[in-house]
Amino acid sequence: MLTVKAYGATSAADPLVPLEIERRDVGPHDVLIAIRYAGICHSDIHTVREEWGPITFPQVVGHEIVGEVTEVGSAVTTHAVGDRVGVGCMVNSCRECDECRAGDEHLCENGNVGTYDSVDVDGTITQGGYSTHVVVNEDFVLRVPKEIPYEKAAPLLCAGITTYSPLATWGAASGKKVAVVGFGGLGHMAVKIAVAMGAEVTVLSRTDAKKDDSLAFGAVRHIATGEEGALASLKRSFDIIINTISAPFDIDAYLRTLRPHGALVNVGLPPEALPMHVGSVVSGRKVFAGSNIGSIKETQEMLDFCAEHGIAPETELISADRINEAYDRTVAGDVRYRFVIDTATL
Repeated sequence: MLTVKAYGATSAADPLVPLEIERRDVGPHDVLIAIRYAGICHSDIHTVREEWGPITFPQVVGHEIVGEVTEVGSAVTTHAVGDRVGVGCMVNSCRECDECRAGDEHLCENGNVGTYDSVDVDGTITQGGYSTHVVVNEDFVLRVPKEIPYEKAAPLLCAGITTYSPLATWGAASGKKVAVVGFGGLGHMAVKIAVAMGAEVTVLSRTDAKKDDSLAFGAVRHIATGEEGALASLKRSFDIIINTISAPFDIDAYLRTLRPHGALVNVGLPPEALPMHVGSVVSGRKVFAGSNIGSIKETQEMLDFCAEHGIAPETELISADRINEAYDRTVAGDVRYRFVIDTATL
């Protein structure tokens, strides 16, 4: 076992603190990665504060990971020492169910092995990227193109693929009108990616506070939905809506802004059940759908797409001793648009 430095939670109520954790020995198909940067996702906060249910403590979160390979197992063929690589939201899957065999590991029938707070192949609980090293099966390690700035690449492993996948699946392209609901860590990536795909993009945000940014990133309009009648004026405007917010919203009101055959895709995860009238989708043959990350193949496709089009998230680099401050600022919406931890400071 390898003992490494980390920053993690010892309970749901206390701040994160410096820890030491153990990583398994490098097996024949494993890759040892020296982590350079780790992004902070709101999912990390929900998890350690047990807002999505009980977890195992101590827990080190973080599923936006980039670093370099420092050791490979005897049977590894896909990566070599010195490679720039990344790890996202999963580190393994059953490999045997229909979904895994079809290349959709993220939809594994038996539940994929999450990068943190999951049962690993050796029976231990996985620990995430707020640490100096991680051991991962080679099939779940991504290649990070050199064109993507190293210190900005980490959020692509969650925020990037979470927004790229539904945009690609529902056909964002030239001639399509896309709306992005919410303009945070996910939303700003959705705008950049949809614009690069050729779509005409509108941002739907509660206020105009981030209007300058949304237009700078390529959106043609920024609509303040908090203003009376804002959504009513957008009837039949969009082919695709990507909803990035994890809070209650009026599904029917947003569905009315779709064109016939359009799709409203939810990537946010509100804790509450939300009401919807079936007539809102039946009328106009519309789709209300959900999407959650993507396969390993699609994640690599996303990284290559971002490298080709010069896409990178907007980030604020922090030292490890500022993680708790960053959590509070993330909850308050005070970040533009993703915190990234410099793991050299652990």
